[in-house]
Amino acid sequence: MKSIIRKLTMPAAILVLAGISSVSSLAAKSQTFTGEVSDSMCGAKHMMADKAACARGCVKKGSNYALVVGDKVYTLHSSDKATLDELDKLAGEKAKVTGTANGDTIEVSKVTAAK
Repeated sequence: MKSIIRKLTMPAAILVLAGISSVSSLAAKSQTFTGEVSDSMCGAKHMMADKAACARGCVKKGSNYALVVGDKVYTLHSSDKATLDELDKLAGEKAKVTGTANGDTIEVSKVTAAK
């Protein structure tokens, strides 16, 4: 009976390990994007003349910060207070955002002013 269990357990263990290595190879890589800090509601077209004030106002009303890169608008996600404070400071300005992109969303790991 023990040999049967061992024979069944070994292939299962191999499949689990193969699955884990496949998932880790599919993990998204960190990238750096350069664009203008905005909000996800307005994107590139703000309702107010002052882009920074508009972005901050929309974020206070529940919108997320966004990064406008050419014609593309990425929604920015972060739970790190320092990162959110930096995005607030850079609203309406060019910034370099480092993080993991998934479609139109970037999970932000770092934000700096673009030079």
